[in-house]
Amino acid sequence: MSQPALLIAGTHSGCGKTTVTLGVMAALARRGLAVQPFKCGPDFIDPSLHRMVTGQVSRNLDVRMCGKDFVRATFARHSPAFGCSVVEGVMGLFDGGEGSAATLAKTLNLPVILVIDVRSAAESVAAVVHGFATLDPQLTLAGVVCNRIGSDKHRAMVAEALQAHSQVPIIGFLPRREEVSIPSRHLGLHMGDEHPLQGEGVGRLIDLIETHLDLDLLLRIASARQGQTETGTTVFPAAEGERVRLGVARDAAFCFYYEDNLDLLRTAGADLILFSPLEDRRLPAGLHGLYLGGGYPELYASSLSDNMAMREQIRAFAESGRPVYGECGGFMYLCASITDLEGQRFPMAGLYPFPARMQNHLRSLGYRQPVVEQECLLAPAGTVLHGHEFHYSTIDTDALAVPSAYLLEDGRPEGFVHKNTLAGYVHLHWGRTPEAAARFVQACRQADSRMGSHQIANNLNL
Repeated sequence: MSQPALLIAGTHSGCGKTTVTLGVMAALARRGLAVQPFKCGPDFIDPSLHRMVTGQVSRNLDVRMCGKDFVRATFARHSPAFGCSVVEGVMGLFDGGEGSAATLAKTLNLPVILVIDVRSAAESVAAVVHGFATLDPQLTLAGVVCNRIGSDKHRAMVAEALQAHSQVPIIGFLPRREEVSIPSRHLGLHMGDEHPLQGEGVGRLIDLIETHLDLDLLLRIASARQGQTETGTTVFPAAEGERVRLGVARDAAFCFYYEDNLDLLRTAGADLILFSPLEDRRLPAGLHGLYLGGGYPELYASSLSDNMAMREQIRAFAESGRPVYGECGGFMYLCASITDLEGQRFPMAGLYPFPARMQNHLRSLGYRQPVVEQECLLAPAGTVLHGHEFHYSTIDTDALAVPSAYLLEDGRPEGFVHKNTLAGYVHLHWGRTPEAAARFVQACRQADSRMGSHQIANNLNL
């Protein structure tokens, strides 16, 4: 018998699949089940919401970015022995080719629950379900949730059409409830750490799901999943020396990290020491390296800029030759400044001379495969890395001569280098290149052996 699991997908972005997924996860958890959340695709925000309602770390499953072996291994490693795994899809079910929810469902042998926004439609919903159920015979469309029902009459019309023209089981009909919606902003929904379902919001969402969806049917579908998922073969590089202390910037401004990357760093020999560039005035003691992930530095630019002590500490740390790796928001923080949409400029760490400027429209979005042209902190020349890019800011690198380690497919330079610091816009996932984590940790060891504690203290003015 395979482990109970299912994937909740949508007909398109904005149909309500995240709200339905959160409600199902929270409702199952309230019933006492061990619920393991997963997210299809490269998104950082939805996993934080999953953790908010389940208390469990959510893992990204992205066939395109990480490969089938890593995805299968990750799913097998973290699925509970007793309980249910719930995977949230991405965009529409078939959108994204190799990175689609449909591809993931077939890779992991998952039954699919389809969420449909039925506003301004009735009988036509049956045609939509028929199309999704028959487009790919290898996919198991096991149930449908009709979201945003307007009235009892509307519900009856949709139900009659589905029962007449589709064999797909109806899980339920959800009425419109604006009070359980999750607010959004330029990079997507609000993060789970911000508790976007304020007050009794999660409880109201659970009550909505319990009242209007057949959770017992949902669990039967998850439990009836046929066949075992292949476990995949992924080698996590083991530690080959003394453990190192790696400072990880983690607060409201820096909150985008792939959990599997952090696991790879731990396995390679790093103890992750969290700190806040927003709140802390000094770096934690005894660090061998720094990792500044993405997030929302533009929303906290004033506070980050005002914390001059931390900016100076991080710049001095990097200038000392210690390894520093920054992605997207972390890259922006390491630049000269961030200018907001009103034109106000906020000085940042200043390790790179580039000014970052916020734009009112999306500047770059998509999967990336940087090719390493110059040996760097994470990889030797010739390595193909894998990641995703998504940002509203722009950085003019043309007028300033700063070395870059790799090139993107469109010829843009990426992975900017200053001493032992590597930073750029692309969020890398090391599922296909776990040796990158080991190389980063080894660089921390080597820097430690080259520099005595007295020299480090002098460089950092400690």
